[in-house]
Amino acid sequence: MEALIPVINKLQDVFNTVGTDIIQLPQIVVVGTQSSGKSSVLESLVGRDILPRGTGIVTRRPLILQLVHVDPEDCKKTTEENGIDGEEWGKFLHTKNKIFTDFDEIRQEIEAETERISGNNKGISDESIHLKIFSPNVVNLTLVDLPGITKLPVGDQPKDIEIQIRELIFKFISNPNSIILAVTAANTDLATSEALKVAREVDPDGRRTLAVVTKLDLMDAGTDAMDVLMGRVIPVKLGIIGVVNRSQLDINQKKLVADAIRDEHAFLQKKYPSLANRNGTKYLARTLNRLLMHHIRDCLPELKTRINVLAAQYQSLLNSYGEPVGDQSATLLQLITKFAAEYCRTIEGTAKYIETAELCGGARICYIFHETFGRTLESVDPLGGLTTIDVLTAIRNATGPRPALFVPEVSFELLVKRQVKRLEDPSLRCVELVHEEMQRIIQHCSNYSTQELLRFPKLHDAIVEVVTSLLRKRLPVTNEMVHNLVAIELAYINTKHPDFADACGLMNNNIEEQRRNRMRTDLPAAVPRDKFLKGPGGPPHTDPSAPSSEVTKAAAGGPASEQTEGGTGTWRGMLKKGDESAAMQPPFPSSPLKGQAVNLLDVPVPVSRRLTAREQRDCEVIERLIKSYFLIVRKNIQDSVPKAVMHFLVNHVKDCLQSELVGQLYKSALLNDLLTESEDMAQRRNEAADMLKALQKASQVIAEIRETHMW
Repeated sequence: MEALIPVINKLQDVFNTVGTDIIQLPQIVVVGTQSSGKSSVLESLVGRDILPRGTGIVTRRPLILQLVHVDPEDCKKTTEENGIDGEEWGKFLHTKNKIFTDFDEIRQEIEAETERISGNNKGISDESIHLKIFSPNVVNLTLVDLPGITKLPVGDQPKDIEIQIRELIFKFISNPNSIILAVTAANTDLATSEALKVAREVDPDGRRTLAVVTKLDLMDAGTDAMDVLMGRVIPVKLGIIGVVNRSQLDINQKKLVADAIRDEHAFLQKKYPSLANRNGTKYLARTLNRLLMHHIRDCLPELKTRINVLAAQYQSLLNSYGEPVGDQSATLLQLITKFAAEYCRTIEGTAKYIETAELCGGARICYIFHETFGRTLESVDPLGGLTTIDVLTAIRNATGPRPALFVPEVSFELLVKRQVKRLEDPSLRCVELVHEEMQRIIQHCSNYSTQELLRFPKLHDAIVEVVTSLLRKRLPVTNEMVHNLVAIELAYINTKHPDFADACGLMNNNIEEQRRNRMRTDLPAAVPRDKFLKGPGGPPHTDPSAPSSEVTKAAAGGPASEQTEGGTGTWRGMLKKGDESAAMQPPFPSSPLKGQAVNLLDVPVPVSRRLTAREQRDCEVIERLIKSYFLIVRKNIQDSVPKAVMHFLVNHVKDCLQSELVGQLYKSALLNDLLTESEDMAQRRNEAADMLKALQKASQVIAEIRETHMW
């Protein structure tokens, strides 16, 4: 099982080559406050002075430290092959293959690399420094050194330095595959330990937290850490280990770590003889090694699954980026054909990538035809914009100077054409909406169906331009056809239409009965039609959806016998009514004197008057005829406009798209320019290929361990 840690080191090396932490590997994260002794603990485990020293925040970037145990024989062989002077050496990831044998240089390189990214203003960065130490005197471990927890900014530190450090710490200890090494000084109260506090926030059960109590030799006289080390103060599931650090004086005097470990052992034997064998740096190293191995053993199955899933995802991503272009002509023709086919399939509803968030392609065109356009036409009132006085004026203007015995047909044609003309704007708007959807299909195919086009931005732009131009050319042709459909209806008012004739016959049978039952009301002539028909005491309201029409001549007037002598329909009634009106009218403001000319235009015209029964009947006849004929025309337009749009726009583009693209783009002079791959796409393909290679290599490493039955 000892070989499990080198497996993690190999996996770490594999993922370091692609510069990603997409896989969370098992590692030991060291957490503690400033000056709690974190750096001394790490240096004791390494056995060398490698970390920067100073006041305030010294560790300002995460340091991922891999300790690799090398057998003395292998160490000698490696040093001879690589010309290394000494049995211990280090390597940084950012310096590639450069080997450091002087540990002072390693410390200086850490300081220089920290300032290169974080600057010299005591700010921090979450970009890690990777250092690997090879030595026969270390155990296999992977440690992460983080900035110490602080409360207040010092000097020119950022004001939110506490928040930045906490976020950085949580980024690493939130990894469920990590072991948290919570470092606390013995001369502080363990109950107030910030390291244990943050550890419990992500590991409330304590399954992966180990506590280290430093500076046992600096406790006040007469006190000891016996209760703390025995777990009586704060129990920690993985245990509490006490260590003795080198003092600042020892560091200044260059006291060796090996000498410090010997002094530590002597101190523990003297001060804590019963606990000496379960404390100290050497015991800490063995414990960490054991915990890490067991942790790795538990994590490997899940790691293997995670790696296999990611490998499949990156393989799919790499396939979508495509292979480098070989035959340019074949590639161009293939991409053009694929785009044209996907465009047509999107319209037909057979595309591979079907939108689930909204209607798209042919489904949206269908919605435009039958929902948007259909409902818009149905909402158009056949008599919208017409008042009763408008209808009456049209009738009177069509009769000329002579009173008419029948309702003139000219007034019907004039008014019905005016109403039919209102159907043109919704029809043209339908064409516009379909045209816009055809444009949207271009983007849909580019984003979802033919991702390969994103590799070649110039080809993508050229295809979009060709399709847009084709749609633009078909738009006026389609608009002209729709305009003609409305013009055809206006060109000839077919009063012999079977539906219109049936409606007229039905209306002819019912008009006399309706007229006899109608209650006359005194309403102004300028009252709108709907209020006139629905007003109190007015004629019964008829169902607007029922086919109602009247034969013009038959409905123009009723029998003379039905007109009473005192009514408004006879000349005696008119005279009588005129006398009554004259008696009620006030005198003119200024009556002309005898011998002066009279200007008839100066005579005031009443703004409203009561309609006669004849006028009411005539207006009603015209309105019913208009409504009946309008419904026939609306039905024709609702059926013919979608057909025209499909023929002149949608189907024409589908049929001509392939040939149009080939004719405009498939030219030898354009091949190099159109198939120029974007730098961004080439970089992403290379990154995906590197990541896939790393994942495959990691999978092989885990497979080798599985074959040796190590878990």
